[in-house]
Amino acid sequence: MTQLDRRFDTRIPFETYLTAYVNDRPTRGFTVNISETGLYLNTLPKLTAANPGIVGIELELPGVKETIWAAGQLCYGTEDDYFQGRGVKFTAMADRHARLVRQFCYRVRMQSLRSRRSLAAA
Repeated sequence: MTQLDRRFDTRIPFETYLTAYVNDRPTRGFTVNISETGLYLNTLPKLTAANPGIVGIELELPGVKETIWAAGQLCYGTEDDYFQGRGVKFTAMADRHARLVRQFCYRVRMQSLRSRRSLAAA
């Protein structure tokens, strides 16, 4: 495994708004991908400049009736004039919510695999 590829799972393209709690203050964010172990969080620049290390995540997944709550470690980041992007590694989550995230990721991967197989067969 290379330094650039430290994940044990692959990220799924997934775009949705979420709420990140930085220093106990809610911050609106946007994710562009997710996996069983983390997600990529975009927020407005400077909102997480203090780099708290741990953030709270409140997230809704399509087809899942419960709101997912998790704590995450900020792992790396990039910033430009419009967004501050951060990789977030999940560090704490209720077992039920972890199972819902795993099931969501599995379902999306299986749908992607089926569509690739049908395109290859055509």
